[in-house]
Amino acid sequence: MKAINPAQVTESSSVAVHDLLTRAATVRARPGVVRLARSFVVLADAATVTAAMLAVLALRHTLPEDTTPVDVAAFTKVWALALPVWIGLFARYRLYHARHITTRRDELTRIVHAVGLGVVGVAVVAYSLDELVPRSWLLSLFAVATVAMAAEREVVRYAFNRLRRRGHCLRPVVIAGTGPEALALATMLGEQPELGYRVVGLVGNPGQSIHPKLVEYGPVLDSRTKVAEQVRMAGATGVLVATTDVDTETSNRLTRTLTDAGIHVELSSSLKDIDATRLSVRPLGRFPVVYVEAVQRDGWRPVAKRGFDIALSSLALIAAVPVLLLAAVLIKASSPGPVLFRQERVGRRGRRIHVLKLRTMVVDAEERLRELHLLNESDGPLFKIRHDPRVTPVGRVLRKLSIDELPQLVNVLKGEMSLVGPRPALPSEVTQWGPELFDRLRVQPGITGMWQVRGRSDSSFSQYQRWDLYYVDNWSMMHDIVILLRTIPVVIASKGAY
Repeated sequence: MKAINPAQVTESSSVAVHDLLTRAATVRARPGVVRLARSFVVLADAATVTAAMLAVLALRHTLPEDTTPVDVAAFTKVWALALPVWIGLFARYRLYHARHITTRRDELTRIVHAVGLGVVGVAVVAYSLDELVPRSWLLSLFAVATVAMAAEREVVRYAFNRLRRRGHCLRPVVIAGTGPEALALATMLGEQPELGYRVVGLVGNPGQSIHPKLVEYGPVLDSRTKVAEQVRMAGATGVLVATTDVDTETSNRLTRTLTDAGIHVELSSSLKDIDATRLSVRPLGRFPVVYVEAVQRDGWRPVAKRGFDIALSSLALIAAVPVLLLAAVLIKASSPGPVLFRQERVGRRGRRIHVLKLRTMVVDAEERLRELHLLNESDGPLFKIRHDPRVTPVGRVLRKLSIDELPQLVNVLKGEMSLVGPRPALPSEVTQWGPELFDRLRVQPGITGMWQVRGRSDSSFSQYQRWDLYYVDNWSMMHDIVILLRTIPVVIASKGAY
C-alpha cells in the first residue's frame, strides 16, 4: 500500500477549510430533519397506544366481568392523563435514541418493559380518578399494546431505512484511524446507510500513513490539536475509533477529550462477525475487557431445532399442497420432462444429499451449463445468470416466488436439511472453497438463511461466505426465528431471485 502523508491531503489550507465549511453547512441542516422524524415517531407511538386502548375497550364485553356500559368520559380522562406517561416511559427506555435500539431484540425488550410500566400507569391513573379497571382489561392491554408497538416500530424501522438509503437522517461521524480497519468501517457504513452513519472526515496523527482509498471520506483532522473543535467544524456529532489503527495512548486521550466536549464516542471491538449479544463488558483492574459468550449447540438446543423444523415444515407442506399441484400441472403443460428435479448437494459433515426442487429449467440444463460458463455474473464458485436461457417461462415465475424450493420441506422432514441454515452447496463448489468455508458443514444446510435474506443472487461470493459463517458462529433459535420472519418480505418482494 502506498502511504500518503496527511500534509499532502491538506496541503492547501484554504481548500481544506472550504471543504470543512461546506460539509458543516450541509450537515447542520440535518438536525431539523432528525427532530421532525423523531416527532413523527412520538406521534406514531401515541396513536398506537390510543388504538390499543380503544381495541381493548371494544373487546371488553367479551370478558365476563365487563358487562357495564362504557363510560366514554371516564375513558377519555384516563386516556388523556395516561398517554403522557406512556410517552415519558418510551423516552425513559431510550426508544427515541437510535443508538440504543440498533437491534430488533434490544428494541423489543425495551418495548416490553415500557409497555408493562405503561399499563401500571393506566391502573394508577384510573385508581386516582376512582375508576374501576378490571385486571383482565389491563392484561389484555399489555398484550395488545406490546404487539401493536412492535408492529408499529417495525414499520418505523422500515421507513427510517428507506430515508437513510436516500441520504436522510444519517448521523455525521468522524473515524479516528487511517489504516485498514478505518477503511473497512468507512466502506461498511457507505455500503449500509441503514446503519445510520455518514463519514465526514478522519482523525490521524501528523506523519501517519493514510490508506489511499480513505482520502475520499473527507479531510484528515489532527488528533493532537483542538480535536473537538475540528470535529464540530467538520459537522460531526460523533467519533468512531478504529481501535487497531490507533495506539492506546491516542485512543484514551481522544475518548477523554471528546466525551468531555459532549461528542459521542464509539470504539470498535476489533472483532468482526461476532454477534453483539454475545459480548459483555466487565472491569479487569483498570481495563474494561470484552467477554465473548460461547455459542451453545448441545443439550436441548438441537432437539428444539429439530422439533421446530418438523412441526413447521409439516404445517407448511400441508398448506403448500394446492400450490404444488398447480405448479406441477403448469410445469407439465409448458415443457417436457419431470416435475421434480433432484440434485446432489453437500450436507452436514460433508454427507451427500439429494435436494428436491420443482423443475424450472429445460431437461438438458446440466449439459448446457458448459456453454454458458463465460456468461456467469457471480464471482467465486457460484454460478448465476440474471437471464438464464435454460429457465422456462413457468420456471421463471416459480423462481421469483420461491415456489420451486417448496419440495425441500421433504428434505427437512427427512433430516437432511433444516428450515434455516447455509445454502446446500454443489460438490463442484466445495472443491473451490477455502479452508475457512468448510465450517459451513458443521450445521445442516437450510431452505433459507442469512444469505437469502440479505440479497440472495445479488450478493457477491465474499458476502455469501461471510453471512453463512456468521450464522454458523452465532447460531441460536432466536436467530432462526428472526431469519424465517425476514424471509417472508424477501420472498414477497422477489428480492434477488432469478
